[in-house]
Amino acid sequence: EYVLIAIFAVITIIFVMPLVVMVLSAFKPLAEIQRMPPTLLPEAPTLANFQRVLSEAPYFLWYRNSLVVAIAVTAIAVFTSAVGGYIFAKFEFPLKGPLFALILATLMIPFPVLLIPNYIIANRLGVLNNLLALILPGMVSAFGIFLIRQFAAGIPRDLIEAARLDGASEWAIFGRIVLPLLRPALAALGVFTFLASWNDYLWPLVAINDLDKSTLPLALTFFSSVQSTRYDLIMAAASMAVVPVLIVFLIFQRQIVKALVLAGMR
Repeated sequence: EYVLIAIFAVITIIFVMPLVVMVLSAFKPLAEIQRMPPTLLPEAPTLANFQRVLSEAPYFLWYRNSLVVAIAVTAIAVFTSAVGGYIFAKFEFPLKGPLFALILATLMIPFPVLLIPNYIIANRLGVLNNLLALILPGMVSAFGIFLIRQFAAGIPRDLIEAARLDGASEWAIFGRIVLPLLRPALAALGVFTFLASWNDYLWPLVAINDLDKSTLPLALTFFSSVQSTRYDLIMAAASMAVVPVLIVFLIFQRQIVKALVLAGMR
């Protein structure tokens, strides 16, 4: 047991250390970051790096763009996954098996293969260089449908049939019975979807041309190229970008753990 704890502690330190160094470096002057040997804790902590980033770059605009895209994609994808997963788990209809297999097959297609088709569709819809171009491809998640279907399959049919006998509509059953039972899985899916959308770089690089419509990963690339030698400013900008990710994880960590435990029991 102690050996496992030690191994997990070492692995945790390896994964967390880059984040800790980045955040601590954001509070250091440039001279201290470049000092050899390097220091871990800032000797003279300063907020000047954050103030300069916010004053010299449209950081709040990039932040807003990322939040709009990530929240919209997460909300829509969680809803469509909940509906799709519940339908595949509890309803019978023609070609149910082949359709579900087709959805699973899309998980094996690398996203770069879909870049050109997505670009053509976005161009014909007239949403290129617009935040809608970043939202539309993520509205339906094959992984989300699969995940929710696995959890929804464990909901007792007797519970649903009893609600139908009581006169409840299908939407009432879905909203009052199914969704509360799927809450851990939906929370985990929401966190995964938010993180994927927040960190997405390749598709925004293709679909967005204007800097004022960029999301943070794309904008930070531009910012780091302009401030290529100002490691203090780059660390400050990157540190502010991870704040929403940490907040979302801290809020939903219990639901994520619960979902993983239930998945393991299944």
